[in-house]
Amino acid sequence: MKKKVFIFFPDGVGLRNFAFTDFKSIGGNMGFDITYWNNTVFSLKDHLGFEELTIENQQQHPLTPLYLRARKHIELNVSQKKFSDPVYSTYKFPFHYKGLKNIFKTLFIRFLIGFNNSEKGIERIRKKINNLERSTSKYVYCKTQLQAHQPDLVFCTTQRSTQSISALLAAKDLGIPTVAFVYSWDNVPKAMQVVETDYYCVWSDLMKQQLLQYYSFVKEAQVFVTGTPQFEPHFDSSLKIPRSDFLKQYGLDVTKKYICFSGDDETTSPLDQYYLEDLVHAVRSLNAQGYHLGIIYRKCPVDFTSRYDHVLKANEDIITVLDPIWKQVGTMWHDVLPTKEDFKMLYNVCEHSELVTNVCSSTVFDFVLHHKPCIYYNYEQPQLKKGIRDIGQNYNYVHFRSMPSKQAAIFCTDKQDLEDLVKRLIDGQLSNVAEGLKWFEVVAGKTPTNASKNIWKAIKDIIQ
Repeated sequence: MKKKVFIFFPDGVGLRNFAFTDFKSIGGNMGFDITYWNNTVFSLKDHLGFEELTIENQQQHPLTPLYLRARKHIELNVSQKKFSDPVYSTYKFPFHYKGLKNIFKTLFIRFLIGFNNSEKGIERIRKKINNLERSTSKYVYCKTQLQAHQPDLVFCTTQRSTQSISALLAAKDLGIPTVAFVYSWDNVPKAMQVVETDYYCVWSDLMKQQLLQYYSFVKEAQVFVTGTPQFEPHFDSSLKIPRSDFLKQYGLDVTKKYICFSGDDETTSPLDQYYLEDLVHAVRSLNAQGYHLGIIYRKCPVDFTSRYDHVLKANEDIITVLDPIWKQVGTMWHDVLPTKEDFKMLYNVCEHSELVTNVCSSTVFDFVLHHKPCIYYNYEQPQLKKGIRDIGQNYNYVHFRSMPSKQAAIFCTDKQDLEDLVKRLIDGQLSNVAEGLKWFEVVAGKTPTNASKNIWKAIKDIIQ
């Protein structure tokens, strides 16, 4: 008899990994009965023809977000003290005091932090969050669904969504094994472990070591190193379009070589538009020297700002905008959902660009998989002033310490050096690809093409 597995989407961030890759077909070929337990507004049945069970009840206890904010803050305090490292304070978001509602919320969170600022305090907060979520109608709703369908296992596609807590508690309380996939390469040190499940799937040995290091309640036997489906499409050569066809499809100039500027969200790089402008100046100067260069601007899918508009409009002869093929179905950042078509676009942007430039993005890995180098901007802009976040702190984060060498990316630490770095990269005199691929292996594991298979093998082992 086939084992029934629920693939749980608490929000849309997991769609890219677990709906638009070959993940489902691989599981189906291994003999699993797969149902998508869907908490999102994206209908997997209507768009992809997948068997799904939708969660209509979205209720969350009103105090849960406040307790979670306190828990994150305390975890970072504990890490800072435990490792004697000030980097953890930079992961904290500032408190808000504008308006009575925000004042009361902030005072309550700070009260929780003050009385629970220890590992034992974290445990108290965790228990309180679970008790709050068990008291919601969503918990009862999800428990009823699970009792009716009786899955053998629930696989949660991200560990960081607050919408997953009550559903996973319902599964655990019914004795159904639960597994969470740790979604992103920087999540563990940043205290983004919202859910507690019976097992975890992680990208690499590094991520496993971090999970055990930061969360003492997680034991080694609970952690499976699987890789991530995120990068699997880059190994699928059927996605490749001939260069001439790609350029024609997107209105690009066949005589030019293109540099991709990969945009960041406003939190990570609040002055990102000025780095794009710097690249434009470098390209114009090189073109005056006989080069034929253009820029592909690919924005961050969850960036809704107009901050780039002036630069884009003023430089239409240099910049071609290729927006990610994502769909906005709500007002929150996690309501912007990827599409399967975007895999093909990203593959070919990587394949047919000469290099990528950005601020600390994981797109370095997308591009090195196509043997294309990456420039990281790492200098202050003159527009930086009090209240604007300096992008330099990004490179001090724990996940950047995974670099096997400083040559795993090309750091531009002075605006005056940008033109020369671009020139040397275009001329083939400089590259980070070899070291970048080593870094990719550290972060994403040794079997990146088998991530989906590895996850299904882990699921099979857990059920057995």
